[in-house]
Amino acid sequence: MAFEPYIEPKKAFVFGLDDVLYPEKDYLLQVYYLFSEFMAYSLQLDSKEMIAFMQAEFAADGATAIFEKTAAKFDIPEKYAANFALLHQNARLPLKLLLYQQVLSFLQEVVLERKEIYLLVDGNPLQQLNKIKQVEWHGLEQYLKLYFTEEFEVEPSIKSLQFVVDQHQLNKEEMLMVGVTAQQEAIASAAAIDYLSVTKLL
Repeated sequence: MAFEPYIEPKKAFVFGLDDVLYPEKDYLLQVYYLFSEFMAYSLQLDSKEMIAFMQAEFAADGATAIFEKTAAKFDIPEKYAANFALLHQNARLPLKLLLYQQVLSFLQEVVLERKEIYLLVDGNPLQQLNKIKQVEWHGLEQYLKLYFTEEFEVEPSIKSLQFVVDQHQLNKEEMLMVGVTAQQEAIASAAAIDYLSVTKLL
């Protein structure tokens, strides 16, 4: 089994969320769709034209300043920035968020081996919790222990990771952190915990 070299020597696994368990764009693009529909209702703008613009901007430059770019393009008043931000926190998505298939298989194998899974999630807790509630977990949610880094110190502090270690009396040598960013790798290194880039599973 391809995952055995990663799973067999470890007892506890710490995962990030965005672009680790699922593609973050699957959330953001649905938020943009909902916002374009809201603008069509509120300002009688063309929702199809707007979502096409937002998708293209996201593909080119990511989520940075996407409201500002869209507002400039479609003459949207600044007051709607608050609606855009709030939608990120409470959007009810048309479609469930799907885990990467390989990551789903990895998590299922960890559960079968009766090992522990922790989610250590950075970013706004309300927004991240909204995402987590709309993931299709295939029953795995009952095996996850969830922590938000912002409840401790904003990354790259290792306080949140150290809290997980202390709270559950974990042996760092028996842990594996799975992430995708250089910052996540640096935190694992600073905490003396082995790190695996999720790209090796995909």
